[in-house]
This record gives sequence, C-alpha cells and structure tokens, in this order.
Amino acid sequence: MEFLGRHAVVTGGTGVLGSAVTGALLREGAHCHVPFIVPAEAERFAHRGHERVTLVGDVDLSDESAVARLYAGLPALWASIHLAGGFAMAGIAATGKAGLMAQLDTNLVSAFLCSAAAVRAMRAGASGGRIVNVAARPALEPRTGAGMTAYAAAKAGVAALTQALAEEVVADDILVNAIAPSILDTPANRHAMPKADWTQWAKPDQVAATILFLASPRNAVTRGAVVPVYGRS
Repeated sequence: MEFLGRHAVVTGGTGVLGSAVTGALLREGAHCHVPFIVPAEAERFAHRGHERVTLVGDVDLSDESAVARLYAGLPALWASIHLAGGFAMAGIAATGKAGLMAQLDTNLVSAFLCSAAAVRAMRAGASGGRIVNVAARPALEPRTGAGMTAYAAAKAGVAALTQALAEEVVADDILVNAIAPSILDTPANRHAMPKADWTQWAKPDQVAATILFLASPRNAVTRGAVVPVYGRS
C-alpha cells in the first residue's frame, strides 16, 4: 500500500487505460482525482462511486483557468498522471491549422498545463512528487508517424516537455517521466483493426503497472525517461 494516504490526479482517467491506472492506484491505497469533460464517460467509469475516487466534471484540460481551479482545490498532491489526449490519422496535406492545433491542445497543451499546476502544488507541499506524461512511439521513432503528422508532432512535444521539466524540478524531489505506447489492446483499436494480431499489443493493465512504478515513492532515481511500452507490436 505504498500510495496509502497519497493523492493523485489522473487525467483521462475515465478511459480504458485511465480505468486501469486508477484501479491500480486504488489497490495501493491512493485517493484519485479524475477530471472529465464528457458526462457519458464518467457515467460508465468502472470506479465511479469508490470512496477514494473524486470525479471532477466540466474540466477542459487545454484551458489554463480550468486546470488551475482543478489543482487549487486538491489536498497535498503526490502524483499527477496525464493520460488525456487525442489521436487523428491524417497526412499533412489533409490537415489544416485547426487539425494541428486540436492535436497540440489535447496532447501537448493539456500535459503542459497540468504539469505546471502539479509542480506548483507539489512545491507548496514541499514533500516532492511524481509526474507521468504520455508520449507515443512516433515521439521516439518519428518515421512511424507518417500519415499522422500532427499527432506525431504533438507527442514529440510531450516527450521534450517531459525531459526538460525533469531537469527543471529535480531539486524539488519531483521526478518527471513519460511512457510511449505503440498500440494498446482496447476495444476501439480492435474494432479499427479487426485483422490485426491483438496478442502482440500491450494490455492496459501491463502499461498501468509501468505508470504505477514511475508514479510511486519506490521510484527514487528514474527521471526524464520516455519509456517504450510497445508490447510485441
């Protein structure tokens, strides 16, 4: 129960990976604060009603004021885990500025604003903390981002944010890392790729275990890492 009594924010917590991460945190004793923007997602959230889950509605994570309000109302914060994001499969010729900005807002801007708010909260508590972002395989291997250029650029920004911030806040005992998934084994991905070999894909629970370690007090030395979680894909 290494998270016993500790508070964690999980953005994107109502999604498939977010539900796995929240469940893992709860089993370790954490209190999870899960912002959401789509009420239907909160309604079907597996951990809705748990005594150590606080759902916070109508939070646009690309809005600086909304993010500031979310973090200002928290108890002493230990971990901030940023799973919220978006994906668009489109080549550059089919992507206008609006499409690019949408990918930047949902992926990079949300991670930046939540990281900044988390740092302020953790510094106020003076007890250190952990931040975990979500990049993607194209952030580490840009050529795999062909056909999804806006998404690849946004996730590369998340990777750079993670590495720069890790150096910036290490003196505060705040360790910042990211994971870089390839294809996760989710119902949506199975539906989109029905002929794929799903056994090769990383499972949400497996990826959640990596996130849990990076966010835990047990992680005493890893910072600035963008950890591949590709499975066998």
